[in-house]
Amino acid sequence: MGSLILLLVLIGAGLYIATLVQQGRPPQIPVKTIAAGVLFLIVIGLATQSFQIVRAGERGVVFNSLSGGVQSRVLKEGLQFKIPFVEDIIPVDIKVQKSETDAQAASKDLQIVRSRIALNYHVDPERVNTVYQDIGIEFKSRIIDPQVQEAVKAISAQYTAEELITKRPQVRDDVKEMLSQRLREFNVILDEFNIIDFAFSDEFNRAIEAKQTAEQNALKARRDLDRIKIEAEQTVTRAKAEADAQRLQSVTITPILLQLRAIEKWNGVLPQVTGGATPFIDLKSMGK
Repeated sequence: MGSLILLLVLIGAGLYIATLVQQGRPPQIPVKTIAAGVLFLIVIGLATQSFQIVRAGERGVVFNSLSGGVQSRVLKEGLQFKIPFVEDIIPVDIKVQKSETDAQAASKDLQIVRSRIALNYHVDPERVNTVYQDIGIEFKSRIIDPQVQEAVKAISAQYTAEELITKRPQVRDDVKEMLSQRLREFNVILDEFNIIDFAFSDEFNRAIEAKQTAEQNALKARRDLDRIKIEAEQTVTRAKAEADAQRLQSVTITPILLQLRAIEKWNGVLPQVTGGATPFIDLKSMGK
């Protein structure tokens, strides 16, 4: 833009002087003054067109208008020299950039899965000239989005829909590895990758819910059966213990033992009876 303005000023000054000369009128401003002014403008124009600042987080791509192509050298940050009116320095951003892409693919069992992919990436600083020459600066629309779609489709086809959920970390790593390789071919470096969400059809979601409900009911039934078995075993064990105890008592209980237990419970008061009733404790039998 600056070179165009300078060129227009010089052309205007030349036309003005030529007009005055043709009309035979001397210019009101001395020719030396005009020449000095023109020379000053030329010097200023050369100075402004010979240097350009490449800002932090950028690299400069050099374009030569004479050869009509991108040069092999890449300019780093700072004040850089260029051939005036011949070379242009095009800044290319190399900072880490964020991108989110919606992807749709089919699983191994032909279930449609929709996902949202988030990634951070940056252009290879040493290859910005190649990137600009081959791609331009529209990285997301030309490279990032298409490669994300292809990587997600390729990896999703290797897993069933259920595996995409249960093996999500492995799926993420597989997609990241493939996408990293694909982007590297375009001199774009993948820094971070995440699968924000998986979304399936309503039919598949209902099928998954029904399966989970069935599994929960089956688990509950198995637990109830195990509980019943344990309770039955406990009942049998208690009944067996009681039977053994009764059998043992029937063997060990004697008339003497019964009388001893009666004495243990006697309060010391004899029953009020008349006649020849038999006392409730047979002392003769205890003496035997």
